[in-house]
Amino acid sequence: MLGALIGDIVGSVYEWRNRKDKGFPLFQPDCRMTDDSVMTAAVASAVLMGGLEELELFQAHVITEMRRLGRKYPALGYGPRFEAWILSQEPKPYRSLGNGSAMRVSPVAWAAESLSQCLALAKASAEVTHDHPDGIAGACAVAGAVYLARMGESKEAIVDHVTRYYPLDFTLDEIREGYAFDVSCAGSVPQAMEAFLEAEDFEDALRNAVSIGGDSDTIASMAGAVAAAFYGIPRSIRDQALPFIDGEVRNIYDRFIRRY
Repeated sequence: MLGALIGDIVGSVYEWRNRKDKGFPLFQPDCRMTDDSVMTAAVASAVLMGGLEELELFQAHVITEMRRLGRKYPALGYGPRFEAWILSQEPKPYRSLGNGSAMRVSPVAWAAESLSQCLALAKASAEVTHDHPDGIAGACAVAGAVYLARMGESKEAIVDHVTRYYPLDFTLDEIREGYAFDVSCAGSVPQAMEAFLEAEDFEDALRNAVSIGGDSDTIASMAGAVAAAFYGIPRSIRDQALPFIDGEVRNIYDRFIRRY
């Protein structure tokens, strides 16, 4: 979970001021949590409520917590359809194929007891809003990658998993110059996974993710989620990041790491 939050915080200042290099400061005074962190915390909170064997109950918890935290933390970059979903009296999925399903999903990978359960929870967490096949695929690709990294599997095994959903037929150097803002799962999840795969450590994964530009906070959040499970997070980076995580999100994070 923390890897996703740190990626979001690091990338927050570059979403609209894209970088095309890796030589940037990780943390700046105007870094902040965005919707990526808040919704990751919402899924984590739903996980902590239990009932993971009953997917409909888990989905009900996801809906409750995303709406509760979305209202508590407004105006953090939510898409217009998701914002309407948060405020709706009767929230229904809206066939989104955006990367919101993938950026918030990492907590399920820490609670799952098998890859199959991880993917079932990822699908369930996605389809309350992102019930388009691409929205579900993005969540499953990221969650499965985090789960495999957490279980000590190799990068080759993670590639095998991700390529069941998306081709990884490029390098970051090949796409960096021309890559542009794309909030679809298909246009950002593979790039985030490649940022992790080319990385030498956790920090390098974040630098890779931001260096291609585009939806920097979300790409770094997804890459960071996998890299944290694979490499761990250096204490120095953790200590710099935690002051940016506050309020209810910090409370959920503290409870989640005590449990998982």
